[in-house]
Amino acid sequence: MKTDKKARSGMKYYLRKFWKANFLAILPVLAVCALQTGTSLVMIRIFQSVIERSLSGFSFWILMMVGAWLLLLGINSLQEFFQGRAVRAMNNAVRRDMAATLLQKNHVEFHALDTGEYLSLFTNDINQIENLAWKPFYQCVDSAATIVFSAAALLTLHWSLLGAALATTVVMLFVPQLFNKRMEKLGGVCAAEQAAATSKLKDLLAGWDVLRSFGREQRFSQGTEAASDQIEKPKFRLTYVKGFVGAGIGCINVLCQMLVNILIGVLSIQGVILQGSLAGGGNLCGSLSNGLGSMAQLLLSFSSSKPYFEKITVRADDARPEAGMDSEQFSCAITVENLTFHYGKKPVLQDLTLQFQKGGKYALTGPSGCGKSTLLKLLLGWLPDYGGAVRFDGKDARGFTPEQLQKQMSYIEQNVFLFNSTIRDNITLGETFTDEQMERALRDSALIGDLASMPDGLDTIVGEEGGNLSGGQKQRVAIARALIHNRSILLVDEGTSALDQKNADIVEKSLLSNPDLTLILVSHHLTPERKEQFTQVFDLPSA
Repeated sequence: MKTDKKARSGMKYYLRKFWKANFLAILPVLAVCALQTGTSLVMIRIFQSVIERSLSGFSFWILMMVGAWLLLLGINSLQEFFQGRAVRAMNNAVRRDMAATLLQKNHVEFHALDTGEYLSLFTNDINQIENLAWKPFYQCVDSAATIVFSAAALLTLHWSLLGAALATTVVMLFVPQLFNKRMEKLGGVCAAEQAAATSKLKDLLAGWDVLRSFGREQRFSQGTEAASDQIEKPKFRLTYVKGFVGAGIGCINVLCQMLVNILIGVLSIQGVILQGSLAGGGNLCGSLSNGLGSMAQLLLSFSSSKPYFEKITVRADDARPEAGMDSEQFSCAITVENLTFHYGKKPVLQDLTLQFQKGGKYALTGPSGCGKSTLLKLLLGWLPDYGGAVRFDGKDARGFTPEQLQKQMSYIEQNVFLFNSTIRDNITLGETFTDEQMERALRDSALIGDLASMPDGLDTIVGEEGGNLSGGQKQRVAIARALIHNRSILLVDEGTSALDQKNADIVEKSLLSNPDLTLILVSHHLTPERKEQFTQVFDLPSA
C-alpha cells in the first residue's frame, strides 16, 4: 500500500479526520474570544459614562460586564471538555497509525530497533505531539479569533486602527518563518534523543537483577540519571530556544502595540473617537498584540512537531490485509533449492537443498551455528535477503508476504513469549474456539495436568513475560497455542527442550501422529529411537 507521505504524516490529516470533534472544540474558543472582545467594548462605554457623569449608563454597562464574564466562565468549562475529547480521539488515532506502521515492517526492519524505542513512540512521542501540535492548535485558533475580533472592534472605532492592525499582522506572521527550520531541526533531535534514552532505561530495568547481584547499584543509579538528562537536555534546549525566539518576537510585538496606542491617543485627542477608547482601545490593542505574538510562537511549535508525525508512514484506516494463501494451496511440498544465507559476512547456509512433503515429519539436526533456526525463519519469510529459492508447491516464496506464509504456519521457538494476561488469552490470542478444540489442544500439549493444580485454571494470570509459570509450562502454553490455531505446517525450534521426558513424549506423540500436520522440528540431540519416528532427519553441515 502506497500513501502520499505529506498527507499521511502531517497534523492536518488528524485535524481533518476528526473535524466534527474539533469543530465542537473550536466553537467555545470562538465564543470566549467574542465575549472577551465584547468586554473591551463595554469597558469603553463604562469609561465614557464616567466621563459624561451618567449614572444610569454606568450601571447598565456594569451589569452587561458582569453578565458577559459569568457567561464566559460557563463556556470555558465546555471548552475544556470538548478539547479534551478531541485530543483523546486524535491521540488514539495516532497510536493506531503507529501500530499500523510497525505492522508494515518485515522481521528484519522491526528488530532493527529495540522495544524501548518503540515504547517511546507510544508514550514520549504522543506527549510531544499533544504539547507541540494539538494544544498549540487550539491556542492558535484562540489567537486567530482574538486577532479577528479585536481587529473588527478596532474598525468600529476607526478604519485607521484596522489598517495599523493589518500591518502589524503581516509583520508578526512573517518574522517566525525565519526560525522554522531551526525549530524543526531541534524537534527532530529532541525526538531521537528521547527514544534513545527510553531504550537505555529499558535496558537498565531489564538488568536490575544482574546489577543488584553483583553489587553494581551505582551503575543503575548513574545510568538512570544519565538517561533522564538525555531526555531533559534536548527538551530544555528546545524550550529555551523557543523562549529566546519568542522574546525577540515579543519585542517587535511591543513596538507595534505602542505605535497603535499612540494612534488611538492622537485620534482621541482630535475627537475622532470616544475618549473612553483610551481604556478599552488599549485592551483591544493588547489583545491584538498578544494574539499576534502567540500566533508567531505557536507556528514555531508546529514546526517542532513535524519530526514526530514523519515517523508515521501508514494509516490504519488505509491498511488492508493482503489476500492470504488458502490452506488448500499447500498440497504437495516445500522445496529449498540451493539456499544460501549470510549474517553480515558470516555464512550460515550454503547451497542447501531440501524437500518437505505435505504431512511429513522432519527433524533438523547439526552443530550449533549450522543454520537450523535460520532455516525456519527463512521458511516463515522473516529473512528476505537470501540466495537460491524457497518454494511452496512450486511457487516462489518471494511472491508471498510474510503474513500470507504465516497463515499456513505456526512457529514455536525455544524462548517462549507470553503476554501478561491469562493462560486462555495466551492460547487463543483473542479468537473464539469451541470447548472441544480447547480440550484437545490442552491434552495434546500436556498442559491439562498443570491446569488442575492452578486455582484459576485457564484464567490464571501468567505474569510479565510468563514469569508466574515455569519454563516447561510456558512451552506447553506455546504448544497449545500452535495446536489450537490449526496451521497445516508447524515449525518447532527446540520447543520441547524445557519439558520433562514424560510430557515431551506426550507432545511429540501428538505432533507425530497428526496425518494432516507437516512438522519441521529443530533438535540438537535425537536418539536413534526418536529418529525412526520421523519421515526424514536432515543433518545440516556447518557453513
